[in-house]
Amino acid sequence: MVNIVVIGGGWAGCAAALAAKQAGAQVLLLEKTDMLLGLGNVGGIMRNNGRYTAAEEMINLGAGKLFDITDRAARHTMVEFPGHSHASLYDVTKVEPMVRRLLREMGIEIRLMARAVDVIKKGNSIKGILMADDTVIEGDVFIETTGSTGPMGNCLKYGNGCAMCILRCPSFGPRTSISQRAGVEDILGQRGDECYGAFSGSCKLNKDSLSDEIRERLDRDGVVVLKVPTEDIKMEKLSVKVCQQYAIREYAENVVLLDTGHAKLMTSFYALEDLRKIPGLENARYEDPYSGGKGNSVRYLSMAPRNNSMKVDGLENLLCGGEKSGLFVGHTEAITTGSLAGHNSVRLALGMPLLELPRNLVTGDIIAYANEQIKHKDGLKKRYTFAGAEYFERMKERKMYTIDKKEIERRVSRMDLTDIFNEKLV
Repeated sequence: MVNIVVIGGGWAGCAAALAAKQAGAQVLLLEKTDMLLGLGNVGGIMRNNGRYTAAEEMINLGAGKLFDITDRAARHTMVEFPGHSHASLYDVTKVEPMVRRLLREMGIEIRLMARAVDVIKKGNSIKGILMADDTVIEGDVFIETTGSTGPMGNCLKYGNGCAMCILRCPSFGPRTSISQRAGVEDILGQRGDECYGAFSGSCKLNKDSLSDEIRERLDRDGVVVLKVPTEDIKMEKLSVKVCQQYAIREYAENVVLLDTGHAKLMTSFYALEDLRKIPGLENARYEDPYSGGKGNSVRYLSMAPRNNSMKVDGLENLLCGGEKSGLFVGHTEAITTGSLAGHNSVRLALGMPLLELPRNLVTGDIIAYANEQIKHKDGLKKRYTFAGAEYFERMKERKMYTIDKKEIERRVSRMDLTDIFNEKLV
């Protein structure tokens, strides 16, 4: 039996666990909080722009189970909002239990409130993970999907302090970089001013705190765009956002709300007193982060150097996915990298050649392209997402962006990779 241990239960970790299980491994998933999905509990945007192409590629590659859940949990589909087309908005209040049930039905062992704090090594190989309760968890291959946010000291040093976000470091403890504990130096992303990290790109408002008219429009259309008073337009805020696909003029001149169960406010933070000047938001209240009037979580402070099969450089049996694996933004990107890491963990345990997704698939190209860019100083200031900014422009220039499902199916089939993530290896 091949034993795979996944550290971190966000979208990437869940995807890695599923892919490893589908390949025939025994899988243990460790998550330091009491919920899976991490930032996925306050995200909610799928299939916008090039993410549609990527999602369909992953479905054809055999990694479609999580996309099936987000499709079924969608409150709205084919939503248009500034800079984005055909978005699907899943209900953040319902999706986590759906994912948890799926993993357990698949036979994946989940341990919640299980925080990893260190590693036990022999040479360049990890033998076990030391937990906060002093127990040691052993495995054949390990996958780190711990993200790049926290602990609180990072949000204080590079942001505006702990914003009391969904990750809840004060309650469940700080994030630990497993790769760094194993002797591999972390890579830190930068902002345009070369300060490290970047603020999360959105906040959540309590829908009941909004006017009846705005709630009705959100329930009906999924999106509401409200003008910001001229004196409150702050273009400079766009440069601090993680989500460069939203760093365009419309997001400074307007308040953009999306219906994801909460009202998703598409800005890193917005002073509550100023927010309440806008008609319909006079009683607005933040749901996440609770300090969204002042700040947000700071991300991209802990990335591992890796190859295009998601194996961490310098360690024999550690792979990575999600934000741990590069300057990626979004759930689709996390599922893509996590799925490849999970599949390759079993290949690695069996001594098989590791899979690299080809660059004529967008899922393979973004993994390789981001890895190239991160090696350059300017590349550390960029973010890579199917949904916008530099990488989406690349998709369009290379004629890789499409919402034609049959065309995407043909692309994967031509590479002889149809259902590769469903192939049982053990």
